[in-house]
Amino acid sequence: MTDREFKLSRRTLLAGMGLAGMGGSFLAGTSGVWAAAPKLPSKPVLITVMDVGGALALSQPAFEEYAKKFPERASQIVFAKAPVTELAGKLKAQQSANRVDIDLVLTGSDGLASGLANETWQKILPEYNDRFPGLEENYEPAALALHKVQGDGYGVVVNYYPSGPLIEYMEDRVAKVPTTAEELLAWAKENPGRFMYARPTNSGPARTFMMGLPYLLGDKDPQDPVNGWDKTWAYMAEIGKYVDYYPAGTGATMKEFGEGSRDIIITTTGWDINPRALGIVPKEAKIGTLKGFHWVSDAFFMCIPKGVSDDKMAVILDLMAFLLTPEAQAYSYDEGYLYPGPAVKNVPLSMAPQNSQDVINEFGRPEYADLIANNPIELPLPPEKMVVAFRKWDELVGAQKS
Repeated sequence: MTDREFKLSRRTLLAGMGLAGMGGSFLAGTSGVWAAAPKLPSKPVLITVMDVGGALALSQPAFEEYAKKFPERASQIVFAKAPVTELAGKLKAQQSANRVDIDLVLTGSDGLASGLANETWQKILPEYNDRFPGLEENYEPAALALHKVQGDGYGVVVNYYPSGPLIEYMEDRVAKVPTTAEELLAWAKENPGRFMYARPTNSGPARTFMMGLPYLLGDKDPQDPVNGWDKTWAYMAEIGKYVDYYPAGTGATMKEFGEGSRDIIITTTGWDINPRALGIVPKEAKIGTLKGFHWVSDAFFMCIPKGVSDDKMAVILDLMAFLLTPEAQAYSYDEGYLYPGPAVKNVPLSMAPQNSQDVINEFGRPEYADLIANNPIELPLPPEKMVVAFRKWDELVGAQKS
């Protein structure tokens, strides 16, 4: 859920599909008390949204709908994108200069972690609990776990999926499909250069592969990358001998797989569906799991940088609450990029725009329902441990290809 090289614009397809029945302010808590939250401004404000993970592909229509419905609150919502690796430094520099011009950040767990490490995020919960009435009750169970453990009050989950890790392969190019981690290693050794994944720091599939291996290999502690991943680090270093290089993002692995220069890559539900829907990867590509498979879930988070003005803070909180309504969440199905996508309950595919329904019906896989229902869904590493895992991967694995 990081890089978004191949996401095609679908603004035209979604034009006119408004979100109905959502009048009124989303800041009205059940108690009617504002507590420490600032009041909505007397004049509309401009809101700048920074996307460092691809979340706008799922949520931009809902942002635009908010601006359309409430021009007295948001005069304009401006969108910007940047690599996740640049985010923490950029925010830290703005905050040090007392000139923060980013109001809301959409990020995966990688950007959330780096921002927490740099202390760039504003605490949202429980400070503004009354701005999000019924929040925990409305979340899907796995999304709630991510919200509470990963977000930790600094990041509010806006989209969720079970993620991976999955292997993706072309049946006509892989005579014997690996079914265990050991078989995948043996296949990579027999077919050097034909297996690939990207750098975990900026790749959702690679990140879930790294965090999923401790379950596949039976490592001592899947939640401890320092003292509990001996088998995992040894495995990644060994299979790395047969990987040509590690691209900066997932898109490159999809492109090379689609062009035929790689035969097996690491993927997730969304990275399986969306590139096939876009024609980057052949429709007939197959996916598989390895013995001992556990899902490692992932999400997009909404984070507020420290230094945002009170006027903007009031509108941002209102906007965030709007994005968590079922009608806004229905856009999350997108073109399968983060399948399924909605983080809250009661958002069936039938609520999504027709284009999203058509894509999922054509390129989705019936086996996903069974895989999601009948395999454990684990939390990713907490942010501070994820930063450590990224660093260790760079040192122990990535550096071998430098």
